[in-house]
Amino acid sequence: MSQPITTAVLPVAGWGTRFLPVTKAVPKEMLPIVDRPCIAYVVAEAVASGIEHIVLVTARGKTAMEDYFDRSPALELALEAAGKSDLLAEVRAIARQASIISVRQHEQRGLGHAVLQAAPVVGENDFCVMLPDDIVDGRVWREEGGALHRLPSGDVPALGQLLAARRETGGVVVALKEVPRADTRRYGICAGDWVSPGRMKVDRMVEKPKPEEAPSNFSIVGRYVLPGSIFELLRAQAPGAIGEIQLTDALAVYAGRGEAHGVVFSGAHFDTGNPVGLLAANLHYALRHPAFGEAAAIAVRRSLP
Repeated sequence: MSQPITTAVLPVAGWGTRFLPVTKAVPKEMLPIVDRPCIAYVVAEAVASGIEHIVLVTARGKTAMEDYFDRSPALELALEAAGKSDLLAEVRAIARQASIISVRQHEQRGLGHAVLQAAPVVGENDFCVMLPDDIVDGRVWREEGGALHRLPSGDVPALGQLLAARRETGGVVVALKEVPRADTRRYGICAGDWVSPGRMKVDRMVEKPKPEEAPSNFSIVGRYVLPGSIFELLRAQAPGAIGEIQLTDALAVYAGRGEAHGVVFSGAHFDTGNPVGLLAANLHYALRHPAFGEAAAIAVRRSLP
């Protein structure tokens, strides 16, 4: 029986050029969704899925993320002196939820290259990769009486859904989402045989195909469960035409061996790597916030023409 997977690698070294000029000084992963940064939602999903160790693949100018997940004794003393016990408990909990380890990617040479930088930490163990641009709310909601209500059960994070499948299949497991065929040119696309509802035995992976050439309209979303052996493939992999080492090329090797699987996850997905996606995520979480969701809904209605 394989060992439980307890490590997730988060590649966070990108420039965030679609958010310039703010990302000139603020890492895009630290842009807020309501009352916490984007990366906090991804780490929370990892922890809720059983992950204990987070490896941040960072770059120069990204230390704000390390500071966010670290203790802040001066802030804690100030909150304690002010009697703000709820806030004090929350900021302490951020540092306790998982062990955070940072490694540097000194030059950006593709996602595969970024993942490879974590090899000295991960070793030969199986692990997960989570792209922090992809935010997934795995909670189940129901609209009733004009209000949103969270259902009491059935909430399994997207990564948790992949890990459950991985315990049955082994090999590589990727998250899948159905997209309009006209949009396949924007994504990595998987094709294969459906072995059960929502589960695909992947035999082909095509990077950003034209709609008329796409083998399916199921795209990879930024959640992967990977065997430690992938590092050997990434080390031996020749860079592509633009000098990048792509993770998809290594995944395709496993697909060719019959060792790759896709899971159509449940949950609301937001691509926060672009301003519209970040705005959509803010609206989604604001309307569902336990403290001011109702006020947010009123503010949205008032802003409409």
